[in-house]
Amino acid sequence: MPSKGLSDVFTAHSINLHHKTVDLSSFAELPDSHAWMPRGLDRRPTYGGGTCDPEAIPVIDLNDENATELIGHACKTWGAFQVINHNIPKNLLDEAEREEKRLFSLPMHQKLKAARLPNGVSGYGVVRISCFFPKCMWSEGFTIAGSSVEHARQLWPNNYHKFCDTIEECKKEMRNLAHRLMWLMLGSLGIPQDDVEWAGPNGEVEGGTDVLQLNSYPACPDPDRAMGLAAHTDSTIVSIIHQSNTSGLQMIREGGSGWITVPPHPGALVIHVGDLMHILSNGLYPSVLHRAVVNRTQHRLSLAYFLGPPLSVKVGPLEKLVDKCHPQLYRPITWREYLGIKSGLFDKTLASLRLC
Repeated sequence: MPSKGLSDVFTAHSINLHHKTVDLSSFAELPDSHAWMPRGLDRRPTYGGGTCDPEAIPVIDLNDENATELIGHACKTWGAFQVINHNIPKNLLDEAEREEKRLFSLPMHQKLKAARLPNGVSGYGVVRISCFFPKCMWSEGFTIAGSSVEHARQLWPNNYHKFCDTIEECKKEMRNLAHRLMWLMLGSLGIPQDDVEWAGPNGEVEGGTDVLQLNSYPACPDPDRAMGLAAHTDSTIVSIIHQSNTSGLQMIREGGSGWITVPPHPGALVIHVGDLMHILSNGLYPSVLHRAVVNRTQHRLSLAYFLGPPLSVKVGPLEKLVDKCHPQLYRPITWREYLGIKSGLFDKTLASLRLC
């Protein structure tokens, strides 16, 4: 899928020099730059831990005849769920994780050859939301929008084909699943494909934009005072996350009061409702607030796929979800405009678009 135009969207969202990439494995103690104190900065309780909810995040079998209804309930009550029998081969996900390890195991000077430019989207570096926080996050990332060849060549001049082939296959499979999940989510609201102008005849998002994000969370000498990835929502229609076997993903359940750990489930992928799905659903499906924590002994990896609509297409609450009892909550907006606003307002973006 094309990524042309994304760099223009993110130009104003450059990384503060305070948040430059450093070799986290070189620290025997947590540096002040990465010490998240006071804990009130997080806006939520239970900073380092997270509880095990007796009603854990739903795990939904996509072969279940009631999958649409189950997804609708999970979207409304959690803004997230896990899926099994999603048809993405396990060996492909395993291979993608091996390629992640190969990338993040490179020496820092080698990884910086593929560093993301200040006004770019793709490449190696810290997460973009870093600029909204006074402390650095205990993580590193590699963003792929469009082809991965250019940056992979910089990392492995003579041995980049395996990485690129694996990433492209993974993106293709994730894209197919994201389209399927989007229609299951909308179908649970009674929305047929004909009601979405930018949908193609086979359910694909014509001209849509997707991004693959590889994340590395090294073992941390003081995990209770560090943050792998700060609390945020995704600016997407739908996001798909593949976790390694090490726990770290946490989220806030709609109406909940504390962080819930999402344990890796064998063969499952984690699905997040994004901000644009929240808008499309006229607020019925919350975009889930989530974060990543780190631990003292284990190196954690994750792979996230983000699906958005075409950058120039206006997205607003779907007509069938608006009536006298359910007024339109948000003004229509293009994804290009939404990303631009979020690059300045961050977590206040949705509130800035509310009509009532």
